[in-house]
Amino acid sequence: MSENADDHGIQDKLWQLRCHFTWGLEIEDNAIPDLESRVMEEIEFLDTRYNVGIHNLLAYVKHLTGQDEKALQSLREAEDLVQREHADQADLRSLVTWGNCAWVYHHMGRLAEAQTYLDKVEDTCKKFASPSRYRLESPEMECEEGWALVKCGGQYYERAKACFERALRVEPENPEFSLGFAISSFRLDYDDENVISLEPLRRAVRLNPEDAYVKVLLALKLQDVGQEKEGEGYIEEALNSTSSQPYVFQYASKFYRKKGCVDKAIELLKKALEARPDSGYLHHQLGLCYRAKLFQVKNGKNMNPRRQERENVHRWVQLAIKEFQETLRLRPRFEMAYVHMAEMYAERGLYREAEENFQKALCMDNLADHIQQDIHYRYGCFQQFHMRSEDKAITHYLKGLKIEEMSFARKKLISALEKLAKRRVDQNVSVVESVSLLGLSHKLKGEVKEALLCYERALRLTDQLNPVF
Repeated sequence: MSENADDHGIQDKLWQLRCHFTWGLEIEDNAIPDLESRVMEEIEFLDTRYNVGIHNLLAYVKHLTGQDEKALQSLREAEDLVQREHADQADLRSLVTWGNCAWVYHHMGRLAEAQTYLDKVEDTCKKFASPSRYRLESPEMECEEGWALVKCGGQYYERAKACFERALRVEPENPEFSLGFAISSFRLDYDDENVISLEPLRRAVRLNPEDAYVKVLLALKLQDVGQEKEGEGYIEEALNSTSSQPYVFQYASKFYRKKGCVDKAIELLKKALEARPDSGYLHHQLGLCYRAKLFQVKNGKNMNPRRQERENVHRWVQLAIKEFQETLRLRPRFEMAYVHMAEMYAERGLYREAEENFQKALCMDNLADHIQQDIHYRYGCFQQFHMRSEDKAITHYLKGLKIEEMSFARKKLISALEKLAKRRVDQNVSVVESVSLLGLSHKLKGEVKEALLCYERALRLTDQLNPVF
């Protein structure tokens, strides 16, 4: 009875802690291997002064896979890093690690050790005059939570950004808080036209001048907003550094691919893969480069003789498919890899294989809204241009548009629907429906007058087709 009471008392205390076990990190079982792989890669290849959090996250992942002894080893490494990196505020910076230790020992049934770490947390909370015995509100704690959230996937980026934002209100010039805020903003800034991350990235580069990783992120954002020349300067700085090279190569390759220098991008990705051969993200990026080479062949001004052209197209398609297959072997829930592979199968005329891969992406749950929009857009294009099914294309353009998030994918959906509706009106195909769809596209673009004219025309056509006697 006493043991049960002790356990219940400890559980009440554990839930008051701020640590990975209480931050609501819901990680599906099939996503854990990918997360663990990414965490291990960061520990090995990402040069940063802020490594404590990544060891804490690795400990949490180890616990989720039933490896509590390895979790404790990671937590000991985190404690050692705190002593080396934050000796002047070791107790404050150890709170998350101690909280995780308490939770792991509790899961192992070692209640005395769990209580020891709870006592450490309590002593620190007293030292900093916290009104809670086991919970301390501080910018450092916000930062630790922010790092955990930003590493665990897109569904947590908004929360991560908010954590770093709260920390910056207290210490606006703190380099670590600034870096975390910039990275979480960049992850949310998925539209090329958005600029929410531009100034945070500039500030992070100013406060972390030796961090090559954040320089390449800034370069990509500058490229997005039409300042490519300035961005390339940061790319060159980062490439001339020895810091975080596999990650620098990864993002620099994306910069050069978007610039049209696809061979340079492929060269950098192959260098990155030498260090990180099991990175699904890198294989996906290489597949996108091969896809870009395909489009260069198809759109080239100096076309090759027909047979050679077909051989080049076939070669780049096959290389792209191979990389996307490897991506999905390493990251089975990478939704856009299914979509991109489907598009490559469609290029080959392998429509059954294309359909299978599109369906895998369409059936995935817990996807960000803009990702769902993009999948419906691309599947709609497949139906329209490869399967010659305009009705199915319209169905998926409309499904994508029902998701109301403002995004670049939404703009593409509106444009695709408008073009298809115009063509159907011109060709006198399902005219009432087509005119109505044209009205909808105007409405979604905020063109109220044009939308009303279309809807009035649709009504007149309906009356003509169904006269009242």
